[in-house]
Formats: sequence, C-alpha cells, structure tokens
Amino acid sequence: MLSNPLSRVLFVDDDEEAGEMLSLLLKSQQIEVTCVQSAAEAWLKIKAECFDLYLLDAWLPQVDGFELCRQIRQCDSNTPILFYSGAAYDADKRKGIAAGANAYVTKPDLDRLIETTVELIAKASADAAAARWVSNPRPAESWLSSQVFEVGTATD
Repeated sequence: MLSNPLSRVLFVDDDEEAGEMLSLLLKSQQIEVTCVQSAAEAWLKIKAECFDLYLLDAWLPQVDGFELCRQIRQCDSNTPILFYSGAAYDADKRKGIAAGANAYVTKPDLDRLIETTVELIAKASADAAAARWVSNPRPAESWLSSQVFEVGTATD
C-alpha cells in the first residue's frame, strides 16, 4: 500500500509556542512543520533540507521576515512563501507580497492559515507536475514502446 508522504513546511517565528501549536494543527493535514526562531536558523535548514512551503513571521530578530522573504526569492523562485504575522496593516501585507510572498494571513486567523497553507502546497505540487509533463509531454509513450505485448487467442 502506498502512503501519502507528508508535505514539509519551514516555520520561521521567534515564538516557540506558536511553532508547537502550528505543528500540532498542521499534522492533521499531513503537513510536517520544522520550526526555527530566526533568519540565520532558517538559512541553515534551507541549505540542508527541502521544504514545500516557507511560513514566515514579519517580526523576527536581526533580519525581519520581509528581508528573509526577499533573500529566499533570490535563490528559490518556486517554493511558496506565506506570511503569518501579527503585522496586520495593509502596508505590511503589501510589503510581504512585494518581497515575494504568495499570500499573507494575519494572526490569529488559524482557519485561514490552514486553508491557505494547504492550497499553496497543492498548487505548487500541481505546478511542478504540470512542468514535468510540459518538459516530457509523452512519458507513457516511451514506456509503452519498451514493453513487449503478447497476443493470444482464446480457445474453447
């Protein structure tokens, strides 16, 4: 039986309890959350592991979430970035999107956070699958041509 692999999210927020809570909530959606508290820690994880989504707080120590988002976009233009922050002014949201984020959800809207996280991961997965089909439009054709088929007749 094939199992559904967990999606992986890197959550960057200096509030450890927020990370623990989010990990529990997203686990029910088949999403594994890795939590770090700073941009420096985030870079260590980004260089060592692959993630399906980056989830950032705007307010981080030393390097804020907006700058981290810009830096991530310089080396990764495909992985979705979602802000989840208490910085709730429209100017903050515009700043996050301008930095390269795909979406911005304000704390404490957990329902919208879960919904947006699931949607962004699903869309990224579908986009990646579509890109594979475009680069190899007939993957089944080469497989079929390499197969040997025997034709038999039915006897009574």
